[in-house]
Amino acid sequence: MERLSGLDAGLLYSESSRVLLHVCSVVELDTATVPGGYSFERFSEDLGSRMQALPELRAKLGDSQLNLDHPVWVEDHNFDLTRHLKRIALPSPGGRVELADICGHIASQPLDRSKPLWEMWVIEGVDGTTPDDDGGRLALMLKVHHAAVDGVSAANLLNTLCDLEIDAPRPEPVDGVGDPSPLAIAADGLVRFATRPWELTKVIPETAAMVVKTFNRAVNGTAMAAPFSAPATRFNAELTSERCIALVQLDLADVKKVKNLCEVKVNDVVMALCAGALRGFLADREELPDKPLIAVVPASVHDSSDRPGRNQLSGMFCNLHTDIDDPAQRLRAIAESDLHAKEHSGSLGPTLLVDLAQSISRGMFGWMLGLLSRTPLASTPILNVVISNVAGPASTLYSCGAEVTALYPLGPIFHGAGLNITVMSVGDKLNVGLISCPQLVDDLWDLADRFDVELGELLRRC
Repeated sequence: MERLSGLDAGLLYSESSRVLLHVCSVVELDTATVPGGYSFERFSEDLGSRMQALPELRAKLGDSQLNLDHPVWVEDHNFDLTRHLKRIALPSPGGRVELADICGHIASQPLDRSKPLWEMWVIEGVDGTTPDDDGGRLALMLKVHHAAVDGVSAANLLNTLCDLEIDAPRPEPVDGVGDPSPLAIAADGLVRFATRPWELTKVIPETAAMVVKTFNRAVNGTAMAAPFSAPATRFNAELTSERCIALVQLDLADVKKVKNLCEVKVNDVVMALCAGALRGFLADREELPDKPLIAVVPASVHDSSDRPGRNQLSGMFCNLHTDIDDPAQRLRAIAESDLHAKEHSGSLGPTLLVDLAQSISRGMFGWMLGLLSRTPLASTPILNVVISNVAGPASTLYSCGAEVTALYPLGPIFHGAGLNITVMSVGDKLNVGLISCPQLVDDLWDLADRFDVELGELLRRC
């Protein structure tokens, strides 16, 4: 059986009505490339034919009242695509604001845990077109629980849902996760619960070594940014259940040009774009702190991990150097601190976060979450923003024959960390998805529109 890892389960247990832990993607499509023309029925048929290759979308949560360990994934033998695929239309004029508003509303709704933890919404009327128009535009919004996918596995999921050619053959079937009985789930859970202390004894030496290494790096000035060193901003407050979204697309060639001119990495340029946009956004509201903003950057450890679970994540704290006025100087400072953060994070062991989560029992998760719920937000935030950069395919994608013109990823937000910026490259474009809470950010589009301005400034300065 496939049991949720500690990290997977932690994401499940941590969810509440105000902290919704699903990841989303907004995909824009041009139906002019569809052979024979687009229809919702054909799209639904195409999606249904791909379900055999997507066991993670056919699995639901399984548990037992006697189970002492985390839940498991079980095959949904009553899987019905119509319970997951929805169809709606945008109000006129169907522009970016209307699209973002409806996607923000979808992102605000929890997933039904009685069925596989995902939904897809087909959104018609984009740019005022209809599916019957020649070259009509569509949008898709895919929503999957974070317990089922992380950034890399979500990208792999999209690769199976999409094709590199208009008329590519359907993917091969993949076996499901199985269907263990409640008694088997409980028996296996008892064994895992009994061996949990052994998992903890393995993690203690790793944690002690991490503390020593971090102290030495702090003394030498080569440590990553420290948690709880972030200044207080409007993003560091409690959330409501509402979500607001903004989307921006940049030319990847321009980003790479800045990378080459300044001799940095693409991720450094992405971080500098985020930093510049945040600096301008806060400065215009007379809210720019003297201290630089701190970002947490999740990192995949799929390639270096043999651990169980669908979430294989590490992460690092990065200094955004928003206290530096000049964009080029800020980029170079970010590149240097990113290097220190990457080396520091790598020295701690890529699987430390996964191993720590795996050593925490179900009951311990409940106790920790109860403690956190009674603890007020610290006056000094742990971080200011979550920034993710996911590499996508270098070529054009198609969905049911429709060309993918944009693919915007959206990650979760948390109490005290109410802004997430996730970036994905597809073809020759860099797609940026921003999500926050409308009670924290009065105009997320203002922040999004600054990315293009910041890229122009970097091109000019470099």
